[in-house]
Amino acid sequence: MWSLTSDVEEYAAVAEPFLLGDPVRNTVALTVLANLRAGMPVKDPRFGWWTLDGEIRGAFFHTPPHPVGLATMPVEAVAPLVEALGGGLSVVVGPMELTSEVERLLGAPEQVVPERLYRLGTLALPDVPGHGRPALPADFPLLVSWYQAFGEEVSTGGDVDVADRVAQRLAARELFVWEAGGAPVSLAALSPAAGGVCRIGPVYTPPSCRRNGYGAAVTAYASHVGLAERCDEVVLFTDLNNPTSNAIYQSIGYEPVSDYAHLTYS
Repeated sequence: MWSLTSDVEEYAAVAEPFLLGDPVRNTVALTVLANLRAGMPVKDPRFGWWTLDGEIRGAFFHTPPHPVGLATMPVEAVAPLVEALGGGLSVVVGPMELTSEVERLLGAPEQVVPERLYRLGTLALPDVPGHGRPALPADFPLLVSWYQAFGEEVSTGGDVDVADRVAQRLAARELFVWEAGGAPVSLAALSPAAGGVCRIGPVYTPPSCRRNGYGAAVTAYASHVGLAERCDEVVLFTDLNNPTSNAIYQSIGYEPVSDYAHLTYS
């Protein structure tokens, strides 16, 4: 049975212990929860947990304009969730076995972006010219332009104020750059630890600087900072349609965990 609420503290009290049972696979759900408790503004949120035989077995979250997020849950919980939400899953993201059930119930979406969750094993620092460093206030205009370019490339973002988001992440020391030839050439962001897990993303290298290893280098640098100072595990998501990025992340020590999908309906 699904229980729904718009109260983040009610949701946290019930669902957080369940989500912490697998903080790697539930990294997004836990990060969203941490951000909401830290004061992240949200309009008309919806949360829920799936109960079976008196135990919490699943959870979902929706913080518009972002997709409906499916955390760990049994496949049989998907149909009752779709019914409980009135079929209102115009954009949904979650583990592949769950999104496949959404497709079975709602039909083929307009767009499917297959993703893979990776967990860092043994970090291998690549030999790339330059050095990593935390992003600085002076980098702000460049970072905003890179965030905008990244959003245009992936085409899965909501109506987010990019400058505000960059300012928040910069102030929270979540942004890192790789510098070569005296100038930043690549960006990686690192989410705050949630359940002991930090998540890399986004990673962006402008087209003129690609194919030099900068993306791998800045990812490795941010991952090192995470493990050294902030968390026990580091994870990231990749687009399975991009074999280059998947190979790059594996080359620095990331290991596949499970597959996900991002579905967009009209």
